[in-house]
Amino acid sequence: MSQAPQDEAAAVLLAQSGDREALDRLLREVERPLYGYVVRLIGDPETAKDVLQETLVRICRKLRWLHDPALFRPWAFRIASREAFRMMKRVSGRREVDLPDAAVEAPSGAQESSWPVSLDLPAALDGVSPASRAVLLLHYVHEMRLEDVSDVLAIPLGTTKSRLAYGLRCLRRSFEPVTR
Repeated sequence: MSQAPQDEAAAVLLAQSGDREALDRLLREVERPLYGYVVRLIGDPETAKDVLQETLVRICRKLRWLHDPALFRPWAFRIASREAFRMMKRVSGRREVDLPDAAVEAPSGAQESSWPVSLDLPAALDGVSPASRAVLLLHYVHEMRLEDVSDVLAIPLGTTKSRLAYGLRCLRRSFEPVTR
């Protein structure tokens, strides 16, 4: 189970002072939630493992510069988000991955059948832009407040809300019956 916030903050302080056991505990505690977030964001478990490894290395290297130990988890998710978007840019070969949400079309599978046999949320998330997917995952799966999601992704709160609304619209569309 995860540490209480005050225990996590204490572990951050210990790790910042050079305690390797505290650093190991922190990394073990955050590894699983970060991997879950990244694999859902990227959609490929092997690529997500690479992103997770880069994220954990960055956390180790940059931990001493974290000023508020209570913000460790949002800070770790921010690093994971940046690494994931970097990787998506590299893998896709596109110049711009974080497109404005309005430019993303409806999920491709939305018109193929009337009602889905089962609600396959991970597959439906594939039809949502990476920017909106990140907001959906952080807010609903990792139960972050929208203000925290905004901080993690380094975007204004209004942008966070619009990406959430767009992502929810895409999800609803993917589960609607098709009228012909």
